[in-house]
Amino acid sequence: MPDIPVGSQIFDLAFHPTNTTVYTGLLDGQIKAFRYDEQGQYQQSFSLRPSKRSCRSLAVNEDGSRLHGAGKAKSIFTIDTATGDIFGTRKDAHDSPINRTKQLLPNMFCTGDDEGVIKLWDPRQLQEIRRYIHHFDFISDFLWLRNKKQLISTSGDGTLSVIDVRGRKAEPLAQSEDQEDELLSAVTIRNGSKVVVGTQLGILSIFNATHGWGDCVDRVPGHPQSIDALCGLPSSYPSSHSTILTGSSDGLMRIVQLFPTKLLGIVADHGSFPIERIAIDQNGEGRWIGSAGHEDVLKMTDLREVLEDEDSNRDASPDERESDEGEGESIDRLNLPAAATEGEVSSDVEGRGNESSGPEELKEKKRKRKGQKDTLAAKKKRGRNEIDADPSFFAGL
Repeated sequence: MPDIPVGSQIFDLAFHPTNTTVYTGLLDGQIKAFRYDEQGQYQQSFSLRPSKRSCRSLAVNEDGSRLHGAGKAKSIFTIDTATGDIFGTRKDAHDSPINRTKQLLPNMFCTGDDEGVIKLWDPRQLQEIRRYIHHFDFISDFLWLRNKKQLISTSGDGTLSVIDVRGRKAEPLAQSEDQEDELLSAVTIRNGSKVVVGTQLGILSIFNATHGWGDCVDRVPGHPQSIDALCGLPSSYPSSHSTILTGSSDGLMRIVQLFPTKLLGIVADHGSFPIERIAIDQNGEGRWIGSAGHEDVLKMTDLREVLEDEDSNRDASPDERESDEGEGESIDRLNLPAAATEGEVSSDVEGRGNESSGPEELKEKKRKRKGQKDTLAAKKKRGRNEIDADPSFFAGL
């Protein structure tokens, strides 16, 4: 699909949960909607400007009938997605500009501002349900754990917090220690058991819910600049449990596999513009990846073209999948240029060496391994000072 020009810098984007419609929040305060088809053609559905100040965050409710927009005006605008008209306005919803918005439940969404204040809202009421003030710097991202009804927030103050939205206390369920780095983005892997957080220093910090939220359990370096956006793959792909998309300030959107850690390739290139938002349509289960930076266009990438070979294996039997995974590395299954895979996230890929070795070289390597086994076996022979003795000999000593 060609890039969609929007006329101003994009701060946020959101997809309709069922229709092929994407919404963009712009620097000049406009909110624009575009419809697109499977062939990559698009057309603008509506455009409105609820405020002259920038629209920083967007969130669509579960049935797609309402769109919440917020930003520097400190107000929350609710828009009817069918007509493009403003359905309701919450003026001065925050004391500071609103940076993030997230739909949680059918009758609940949340907002976070530049001062670290988080508020829970019921769309049927004008006043907030609850207010949290445990962060002291901007809220950078929200992550919703649906099965646990928990809201994870990351902040520029270097901490991650977990809020149980069912509780009545205005305090978090848990909060991490200061990570000494700005936490900018978050995504889940391993069926929600682990949370990956992108940082200002270009490190992926991994939190394990079973080990508590006090500190990360692993750090994955490799990105040259900050990791401003993270996104998971659709669950239909076999590698979705441990593979994510990362958007960095160097303008590259990468596909990265974790456990083991490997850079699988470059998905999109925004040039010198940093990537600050990544989303996949159809509630994260579709084929189109939307990415936005500081340029005036929305870039749409076809995920099926990126993961063409893996996509063809989704309908294969388990035995066929296992045989395919055993024959080649996942880096070979990607339809990406070779230059995209030159940079590595960690030494796990470097240790593989040259993967294009011929049959003769592989046989030679096997011989070397056998030789090493023989050498180790020779070392197990009885030493000079060892004796053979019946264990009963030592019983009376």
